[in-house]
Amino acid sequence: MPLRSLIVFTTLLHVYIGLRLLPALAGVAWAWPLLLAALVVSAATMPLPFVGMRSGRERQLADGWKWIGLISMGWFSSMAVLTLVRDAGLLLGWLVELATGLALDGERWRFWTAAAVPLAACTTSLVGLFNARRTASVVRVDVPIRDLPSALEGFTIAQLSDIHVGPTIKRGYIQRIVDAVNALGADMVAITGDLVDGTVPELREHIAPLRQLKARHGTFVVTGNHEYYAGAHAWIHELRRLGLRVLLNEHVILQTRNVKGAQTDEEVHGSALLVAGVTDYTAGHFDASHASDPQGALADAPPLVHTRVLLAHQPRSAPAAAEAGYHLQLSGHTHGGQFFPWNLFVPLQQPFTAGLHKLQEMWVYTSRGTGYWGPPKRFGAPSEITLLRLVQAD
Repeated sequence: MPLRSLIVFTTLLHVYIGLRLLPALAGVAWAWPLLLAALVVSAATMPLPFVGMRSGRERQLADGWKWIGLISMGWFSSMAVLTLVRDAGLLLGWLVELATGLALDGERWRFWTAAAVPLAACTTSLVGLFNARRTASVVRVDVPIRDLPSALEGFTIAQLSDIHVGPTIKRGYIQRIVDAVNALGADMVAITGDLVDGTVPELREHIAPLRQLKARHGTFVVTGNHEYYAGAHAWIHELRRLGLRVLLNEHVILQTRNVKGAQTDEEVHGSALLVAGVTDYTAGHFDASHASDPQGALADAPPLVHTRVLLAHQPRSAPAAAEAGYHLQLSGHTHGGQFFPWNLFVPLQQPFTAGLHKLQEMWVYTSRGTGYWGPPKRFGAPSEITLLRLVQAD
């Protein structure tokens, strides 16, 4: 939607909220002016995140304005949803009155529900801001794999996803994540896309701490849709320059034990793990050569390496991955909904919202994300650093 049309649309929504709430609060001298001022500030600042970034001091000033605009966006989102919920409740009350003849105290009901909407929106926004800005907690998940080789029992993968380095997520935020991951001592680190929201020149210094990630077998990255918005080819080059392994519809074989002196191919490959990565599910729309291909990522894979893990940004890759014979797919993209009510809409596009699920013979783990996108707000969908452990299925 063009910026001008977006401004008109959101302004009309602010007017709607005001018309629905302000008259009910007219009896409280301080309440309606305060809410009116908040709506005016919200309407005025919400477009700011869409203003282009500049360089140097002007960029820092622009980022400050974007902070304000994104906080307003999160508050307004809750205000709009709660106002609609209130209107639905008032309509239901009117229908009950009509059907039963009961006389409800409509004026009092309208006042308290009108007061509850901004109170709930402010509360969820403050709690959501705290949840978004804290360092993500570690979520530990055991993944039972049938016929898992003994050498892979207990193999650990630290998954990061959807960090969205950009206007409000900077170097310090990334450094805290890196320190938390390194403390886990994982066998490998997987970054499943949407790492950045900006160009390489804008964000190079802020993602630099990723070069400090430590794991026995290294760090592997796949692209998400936001990498393609920000210039995927430049980001792929930059991430490789940092020492991260970007997997573009390809795989690597990780040898998990010392096979020096092994006599057969089965001894060599039986303890190995195949880790594949595909480009984002929509990547082909940006670059036809980057069309996501879970089957193609297995090209020339040693047949004796039986355990296969796929890194794929969107859960939508899962049906093709299951058909290709992977045992585990690690994804993100959904943010677990990030905050109510968007978690209710995720299933309309994605087969899984968050957590561990089974599709045919393949497990799919969908991370709620390690950062956040847009408003610095997480409510009911906490961010996570995931530590997945491969274990033998019972």
